[in-house]
Amino acid sequence: MTVDVAPEAELEQWHRLDRRMLLIRPVLDVVKSLPVLIGTVLLGRGNGWEWIGLGITAVTVLVGISHVLTSRYRVADGQVEWTTGLLLRKHRAIPLDRVRTVDVTSEPKHRLFSLSAVRIGTGRHSPGQGAGGDQLVLDAVSATEAHRLRTVLLHRKEVVTESESAPPPEQVVAEVDRKWLRYAPFTLSGLAVVGAVFATVWHFAHQLNIAPENVGPLRNLLDGLADTAVWLIVVIAAVVLLVVVSLLSVGGYVLSFWNFKLTREPEGTLHVRRGLITTRSVSIEEDRLRGVEVKEPLPLRIAGGARLTAIAGGLREGKGEDKGGGLLLPPAPVGRVHEVAAEVLRENFDPATVPLNRHPRRALTRRLTRAVGGVLILAAALAGLAWIDFLPDWMWQVALGLVPFAALVGWDRYRNLGHAIVGRYLVSRSGSLARATVAIRREGVTGIVVSRSFFQRRGGLITVTAPIAAGSGGYQVVDVGESAGLAMAEQAAPGLLTPFLRRTASDSR
Repeated sequence: MTVDVAPEAELEQWHRLDRRMLLIRPVLDVVKSLPVLIGTVLLGRGNGWEWIGLGITAVTVLVGISHVLTSRYRVADGQVEWTTGLLLRKHRAIPLDRVRTVDVTSEPKHRLFSLSAVRIGTGRHSPGQGAGGDQLVLDAVSATEAHRLRTVLLHRKEVVTESESAPPPEQVVAEVDRKWLRYAPFTLSGLAVVGAVFATVWHFAHQLNIAPENVGPLRNLLDGLADTAVWLIVVIAAVVLLVVVSLLSVGGYVLSFWNFKLTREPEGTLHVRRGLITTRSVSIEEDRLRGVEVKEPLPLRIAGGARLTAIAGGLREGKGEDKGGGLLLPPAPVGRVHEVAAEVLRENFDPATVPLNRHPRRALTRRLTRAVGGVLILAAALAGLAWIDFLPDWMWQVALGLVPFAALVGWDRYRNLGHAIVGRYLVSRSGSLARATVAIRREGVTGIVVSRSFFQRRGGLITVTAPIAAGSGGYQVVDVGESAGLAMAEQAAPGLLTPFLRRTASDSR
């Protein structure tokens, strides 16, 4: 089969966003304007406020249409350029050597018309989206154009047109296993959904002066439980909440990680595809990979699971749609996570599995003091409010009962503290409720920051931060002994601290 290669002149031409966005963008803008529109119509009857709401909605729709019609982009002269605006013209250019990742997302609104949104990550850590911040967003282009852009931007080469033959073979690193669904309830992602629904219902009930306990079905339920023991009501509520959260967590797992596949392309790119309703495709250049992070929230850790994320320049950090760009493996058996980490790093083993150097016992004192002290302060405050009859007594009693749990968390936080230098990697672990083990390549460390608070200074402890142009921008080794921390820092970034260190007799032995 013959292959037609897109000529260089065609690649350098200005391209528009797909015109089918003109069918999507107005609908989205109207939906976003609904709160304003409904508010002005309900509150401004007879006062003309409804016309103001309609005017704001119309302006919003026109601005969105203008954005689609005036946005243009091209890849030329070693950079990707983007321009938009009718009255206020905006222009942005990003050198190709600064492009770190290409994130292709197809939400339901896009999939109706075979479109995709392309987010081009640059590795900068300034906040923002769209034309600003650390990424450039093209929302949206055809699926074929998205593939072309991904290839051009990451592989710096011309791509074939739609008449191309089959793509080059790629190595499958990991695929989702249906057995991994058993880890979904331990992610507790459904708890956030329950909390959001409860908060929304409570807010609207308060705004409309509706007492939830007087609503028919809830009133009947409360009447039926009137003669039931309080402890039994608590147990029933806990079981119902657990079942609902588990079902929602499983549903969220399926929606997010359906058809998950991590592959390595011949050009040296890691490619992640996932999603059921909203599909997402993220490409990460291996040259930009600086390490991996194994995340083990406490419930998932108890179940023997973990998740794996990449530390690489250009990946989005944040919440909502800004989160998850560096995911390399969803919640899965911890053994499989370490296997994938080793394969991603092209090592014989995952550096995060090595035994770590323990931190001084003084670090345990700090963790117990903060964990237990915080609960005791809370209990004392609640007891004071109960003493003046502002709160019931049971609240401070419950808070006081949390002291053993707080002590256990403090001890576990200390037990998980550790660090090590393993070949070309700096490894650090910390946390209890959300334990994380980070393995970063030492050649990516751009400096060393040594800090200590007043209480750390009294205990002979320091915190060592390794800045890196990837991930969160820096990773810490917390509450390490001064001598051990400085020695580790000198190993992690040889020569950086040498002019500032003074060796003692104990160091030379």
